[in-house]
Order: sequence, then C-alpha cells, then structure tokens
Amino acid sequence: MSDHAIRCEVIGKQYRIGERERYKALRDVITDALKGPFRRIREAGGREESNRNRKPTIWALQDVSFEVKEGEVVGVIGRNGAGKSTLLKILSRITEPTRGYAEIHGRVGSLLEVGTGFHPELTGRENIFLNGAILGMKKVEIARKFDEIVAFAEVEDFIDTPVKRYSSGMYVRLAFAVAAHMETEILLVDEVLAVGDAHFQKKCLGKMGEVAKHGRTILFVSHNMNAIEQLCNRVILVDQGSVKRDSQDVRPVLTEYLFEKENERSSIWLNDGDRYNNRYFQPQRFAIVDAGGRPLSGPVRNDCEMWVEVEAHLEQLDPALTIGYAIYSEDRNLLYWSYQTDQPPKQWPVLTYGRHRLRSRLPSNFLNEGTYRIELIGGLHFREWLFTPGVAGPHIYLTIRGGLSDSPYWIAKRPGLLAPVLAWEQVPQSFEHCRSEHLKSNEV
Repeated sequence: MSDHAIRCEVIGKQYRIGERERYKALRDVITDALKGPFRRIREAGGREESNRNRKPTIWALQDVSFEVKEGEVVGVIGRNGAGKSTLLKILSRITEPTRGYAEIHGRVGSLLEVGTGFHPELTGRENIFLNGAILGMKKVEIARKFDEIVAFAEVEDFIDTPVKRYSSGMYVRLAFAVAAHMETEILLVDEVLAVGDAHFQKKCLGKMGEVAKHGRTILFVSHNMNAIEQLCNRVILVDQGSVKRDSQDVRPVLTEYLFEKENERSSIWLNDGDRYNNRYFQPQRFAIVDAGGRPLSGPVRNDCEMWVEVEAHLEQLDPALTIGYAIYSEDRNLLYWSYQTDQPPKQWPVLTYGRHRLRSRLPSNFLNEGTYRIELIGGLHFREWLFTPGVAGPHIYLTIRGGLSDSPYWIAKRPGLLAPVLAWEQVPQSFEHCRSEHLKSNEV
C-alpha cells in the first residue's frame, strides 16, 4: 500500500474567460447524453465556425505533479493568480481538472472559504451541525466537539442567536472553529489566517500548529511567510499555474519567492486602487527617497542619505495609531522594526485628518551590500494590526552596492548581516599608569 496521502499527476485546469460554469442537475446530464450523437454530427460540419466563435481560454494550472506523504505539512505559496486556490479546489472535489488526475487516500477536510455552508437564518448551534456535516463530520463527532468549538469561537452567549445578527468577527471565529476541529486524515487550508483581528490570527496559528503535531497531512496555502516557516516541513512554489520549486528546505524557497523577480524589486509602491482600505491609515505611497523626497532607484551606496517615506490618508484619528516599517535581509532575517512612536511622545508627528507624509532616515554606513525587503507595518497599539508583519502588505526593496567605508581594507561586502562604520579612538595612558594597573591585577 502506498504511503502517500495525495498524488497529483499532470493536472491541468482550463477556464473560458468571461464565462461562468453552470452547475448541472441530473436532468441536464441525461439530456446531454441523449443529444451527444447529434451534437457530434452537427459539430463535425460546423467546426470551423465554432472555432471562430470560441471564447478565449486560460490555463489556471498546467502539468502540476507532486506527492504528499502521510503526516507531511506542506506549504503552497505563490502570487495572486498563480493557481494555488484552484489546486485546492480540485483536491477538494469542488471542481474537476481539465486533464490529469488527483488521488486522495483518506478523509478530506477543507478550509477553503471560511463560512461556506452557514445559513444566516439559522442559529450558531444549528450552523455548527449543518456546517460540520457539509465538511464531512458525523453528528456524534460534532456533538463530542461542540463545547470545544464554541469555546474556541468565544460565542457562548450568542450560540442560540441567528448568525445574521453576528458581527463579521463572530461569524469568522465560529466558521473557523468548526473547520479547525474536524477529525480528518487530510486537511486543505486556504489562507484562513488572513481573517480576523491580531488576537484571533494568533489563536488560529496556534490551532494549526496543534493540528500539524497530531500527524495529520496538511496542505496549507498562505501569504503569511512566517506561518509557512513555522508550520511546514516542505514548501511548493507555484508560478503561473506550474510548480516552480518543491523542496523540504523551506527557507531558501521563501527567499526566492520574496526576492524572485528583479523587475518587481521596486523602491516605490503606489496604491493603484482601494487596497489596504481602512479609515485610520490608508497608504497611498511607500518609497525609499533622498533628502529631497525623490525616489532612489537602482543600487544605492551605503553612505548615501536615504529615507523611508510613507504617504497616507486619514479619515479617523486614534491615539493608538502606530506606523512604521520592518526591514529584512535577503535570507529573511529581520533586522529591526521602526515606529513613529519610538521617540518621546512630545516628538511624535502630529497627525490630523486628511493626507500626511511621514519619513524616517535610514542609518548611513550601516547596511551591508545586498538587497533588503522593507515592509510597511502598523496598527492600533495592542488592539489590531492594519499591516501585519510578515503578511503580504505594501513592501519595497533597497539594494546596497558600494560605499561601505573609506578604508582601503574594506571595499567589498563584509561578513555578517550589517556593515556599520563605527568610530574607534585611542585612549592615551602614561607608562606609569599602565605599570600600576598591571601590578594591582597581579596582587589580586
């Protein structure tokens, strides 16, 4: 008997652009079967016309092949539109592949869209049983897990209230709690840790870690690279519908993903819509600039004057607002965080309604040669994240080349993450002073 839980063989999935796939009832299947011979005759005569009228197609997945052994926790990463969610939908039997096949050995639980199966008119209690049944749990299993599910969701006082009266946070907590407590051999998870507040995300991450330790096979899609690195012992990088990398050495693949495309290593980020929309601090521009506010493009010398600058719109003021940046080295080591509230309160920038531009100077003669990823981070202090560290938020890149020091000994990249130019000086001491200190040490 094979020891693999999941096996994919040259899976491909094609969609017609602009056309929604219609669900078929039994009568549709029977009708299509009866019309089949006549359709083939008609299509043979009008194939050329059909080809002219055929709508354009796109391959969401192409020739995807891999195996997942029992008990493995595999992270699936890739940019939006790479095909990650389509892959999980095929493995969950929500949609069929256009070609190829997938073998699943064991009962599958899916956390693809949190809240799928909830009925707004039913109470939380009723939805637990309904949603649990949809996700593959038996009634006796749901009853045994009921108290644990309710406690995890923290909705004890509202369990007999229709979920249409729940806040979005309560709704999400209950939906995740049902899905996370399934007793299945295989768990397919799609970005469930991107919902809810910071406290709930941390709680979800802890639950996912607990599930992973119990020997279940997990396929975990996420943009949270910290979560991938903590939970997964293998990672698959999907790019444009194909598997680009598949490795048990997780960190190098994450580094390749974060720093993969040279043309995306921009030193400026612009909000081209309503992304990261919130009333406290909606970013419009995030960039590395010089003293005059002009973006610095291309490699920058280590001894240049560089500033991290963010421009944003504020609709609601909150004294707990903290905005800053996190800077990572090329091998994903966090160098430091910096916030606008690091200084004494009297020196904090004064924020009012409307548009603001904040900036902070990067230390000169500090960074080593290499490429650095700088992420916008921030939130309401001890309440919620607006831009969570390590999650796909606004980010820019800074490449340092040259200018390490004026020393003839150090004109190339130095060992270590940083290359600070620090002052050294000689402390003058008399011969008699040194002799007396030496004698004292010998006496001791």
